[in-house]
Amino acid sequence: MTILPSADRKCRRSPRIPLLPQKDDDYEPLESGFDGASFSGAVFNLSTTIVGAGIMALPAAVKQLGMIPGLIMIVLGSMLTESSIDMILRFSRASKASTYSSLATDAFGGAGRSLLQLCIVVNNLGMLVVYMIIIGDVLSGTSSGVVHNTGVMEEWFGLHWWTTRSSLLLLTTLLVFTPLISFKRVDSLRYTSALSVGLAIVFVIITAGIAMMKLINGSIEMPRLMPKVIDQASFWKLLTTIPVLVTAYICHHNVHPIENELKDPMQMKSVMKASLALCSSVYVATSFFGFLLFGDQTLDDVLGNFDGDLGLPYSSLLSDVVRVSYGIHLMLVFPIVFFSLRLNIDGLLFPYAIPIAFDNRRFFSVTAALMGFIFVGANFVPSIWDAFQFTGATTAITVGFIFPAAIALSLSYATVWFYALTQRSPI
Repeated sequence: MTILPSADRKCRRSPRIPLLPQKDDDYEPLESGFDGASFSGAVFNLSTTIVGAGIMALPAAVKQLGMIPGLIMIVLGSMLTESSIDMILRFSRASKASTYSSLATDAFGGAGRSLLQLCIVVNNLGMLVVYMIIIGDVLSGTSSGVVHNTGVMEEWFGLHWWTTRSSLLLLTTLLVFTPLISFKRVDSLRYTSALSVGLAIVFVIITAGIAMMKLINGSIEMPRLMPKVIDQASFWKLLTTIPVLVTAYICHHNVHPIENELKDPMQMKSVMKASLALCSSVYVATSFFGFLLFGDQTLDDVLGNFDGDLGLPYSSLLSDVVRVSYGIHLMLVFPIVFFSLRLNIDGLLFPYAIPIAFDNRRFFSVTAALMGFIFVGANFVPSIWDAFQFTGATTAITVGFIFPAAIALSLSYATVWFYALTQRSPI
């Protein structure tokens, strides 16, 4: 077992020493032969962190804002995210911080680190419970009052004990989630992340194809280009799109774990730009074709629009392909978000312990406890979309935008004072 220096045992923060070991004389690699993650693997992992459940809510956000302002806001969100991540990377290198929480420690001390970790934990837990709920909806269906929307498993095989919601989620947890969340390196998820991004692109292609076919046969009306504001209530409703747009790009909690495993950490800025360009393109295409296809009938979760008759041959087959591909997409997004959740809750509960990757008992105990909480939440919480909007308006915006700006102001101010003091000091 690797023995960490006493300073590292006392506190997790240490100059340029990552949570997971890299090529270093003082550390043994977790897996022999691993000499760093590739550029493409890092791009897929960061892109998968970004593209989650938020993609299905963006067409509804564009419906509220209108086509032109909605697409502009999606691009603006990408630009703001790039700026905030650039702040994190720039000040992390200046302060030699290898994690987001260590950077918060440099700027605000232990209280700042704990607040940031708490925000990441609440945000990621909320997202993962929502992911599992959506997966359950896709597989087993949903019920609202007397209306029951069947899931794909129930449509294909009928109603049995093993097609119930709890049974399907248990099987998904044991057969899909458990193997994927057991990896100790984020780079181990590069292939599933690539497949996840590919499935998101499949959804865009299918949506675009249906929209173009209906546009050719003249069954699509001209989409509304500007927001429809008729009273004060409709104006305030425009603000409900902010949590959706903010949540869509949150990936800041996985920036450092991905950077720490890169062969060349200096590539992280290029990885970030490539990922944001890819994801913003997927978001713009999904929002444009989704709103073009369904117009003012676009639901808050556009996946629900595919449950009905699409007005095309093989409508049922297309609906099943869309739902299944999206369900698998979320299954593959789940472990990449879970990775940073586990790191941050471990740092919050055991701030002075050795990194969790070195302690197998703690690693699997924390993993099992988190999965149990998420599984129970997904089975017994009927709908947490309101809670999801709450986390988007609070913890997500705090992690993604408030903390990076506050850290930049704090450390810039400290640098100015340090420079002033050194200038006054006698030579």
